[in-house]
Amino acid sequence: MIIHIDMDGVISDFQSAKKAALKAHPSILEPHLEYGFYMSLAPIKDAISSIQYLIEETPHDIYILTAPAVRNPASYIEKRLWIEKYFNIELARKLIISPNKGLLKGDILIDDHQTGWGQQHFEGQLYHFGGADYPDWSSILKQLK
Repeated sequence: MIIHIDMDGVISDFQSAKKAALKAHPSILEPHLEYGFYMSLAPIKDAISSIQYLIEETPHDIYILTAPAVRNPASYIEKRLWIEKYFNIELARKLIISPNKGLLKGDILIDDHQTGWGQQHFEGQLYHFGGADYPDWSSILKQLK
């Protein structure tokens, strides 16, 4: 199976970083448009080990599929560097950055949003990370084992 995994809110903790940045700098209304924001994101609990497990212990073909912050050109580079920092260059080669996730082919898309970046047009199955059926990485792994 081809599995696409979203980055922000599924692997990297976008919401906590945005909340902290807004508290620290209330005049910056869109901190994700600032240089360095994406490189500073912490991993979501169990995301790194879960993805490593899927890559190393299952027959699934794993890709990272993330939408860019188009008004922050550095987001493209920072997302790529983040993947290499927490994984390796091999997974960085399987990084897809697209504002329309519905254009990609695959069996499963794991995403914290159901719409907004073409998720609703993805031909495979959408696993709504953080939703009732897939609230965390444990529930994702249970389904994919």
